[in-house]
Amino acid sequence: MSISVIIVNWNGGDLLLDCLAHLQAQSLPADKILLMDNGSTDDSAHKAALIPGVTVHFLNKNFGFAKANNLAMQECDTEWVALLNPDALADQDWLFNLMQATQENPDIAVFGSQQRLLNTPDKLDGIGDTYHISGLIWRTGHEKLCNEHIVDNNEIFSPCACAALYTLSALNEVGGFDEDFFCYVEDVDLGFRLQLQNYQARYVPKAIVYHAGSASTGGKHSDFSIYHGHRNLVWAFIKNMPSLLFWPLLPLHLTLNIISIGYFSLRGQGKIMLKAKYDALLGIPKMWHKRQEIQADKKVSTFKIWSLLNKQIFFK
Repeated sequence: MSISVIIVNWNGGDLLLDCLAHLQAQSLPADKILLMDNGSTDDSAHKAALIPGVTVHFLNKNFGFAKANNLAMQECDTEWVALLNPDALADQDWLFNLMQATQENPDIAVFGSQQRLLNTPDKLDGIGDTYHISGLIWRTGHEKLCNEHIVDNNEIFSPCACAALYTLSALNEVGGFDEDFFCYVEDVDLGFRLQLQNYQARYVPKAIVYHAGSASTGGKHSDFSIYHGHRNLVWAFIKNMPSLLFWPLLPLHLTLNIISIGYFSLRGQGKIMLKAKYDALLGIPKMWHKRQEIQADKKVSTFKIWSLLNKQIFFK
């Protein structure tokens, strides 16, 4: 079985070089390593280009995580594609354990890793993404101890694209990432569409990476992160939630958005949150058109999707 690793870089600095060093030290080497540089202004990609076995594509501007990955996928001719963030350091058996999981689960086309916090490695960054019935999304197991039991049968809603593995055929079938998302939530949107096509996702506990998280975008509470994350969660809900769930859950989704505006206003980020929601509304006609195509082609029951959604009253 062949595997390509894709890394999308934007001003990754020394973390990118550490990421590549860990990738080259894998017990199971990748067949291809593709680095897509999104118009970085630092010299990280130029340094990476000097590393043997790393193919660097220099893009002339920041196309975003979604489009850069899609461009890289067009260069892949391997059976499997692994995505790795430039601020993630892979354990030496990361790829080996992912590929071992593919042999143990031949009917599964999507796998997630155990992401540990780089600075507190006894705690989890996450093991995938949770999708709540309100449309809220969070990292499953975030900041829990690594040895805690979190999910049954290692089934997850979707893997975090920080360190995920997919068959190239599954990615091509659903059209890859939605480039309108640019970055943030694009992996959950992809995971939702894969679930609708009956591509289930599994978490691989032994596939470990150490993740800094939002290292090049100012942190998870930066205006950049808040804008893209909260605009895109609206689009993900509109596109993907099956009709039998969409209409009953829509009031809850609207309530979530109103509460989010109030919460971030108290944090001093009301303007950026309002812009996120305003732009989300402007994009609804386009997303609704995509929704019609996605829902018409879904291959899984609404009950199956319902079973994957988080329904707890208090988030996390």
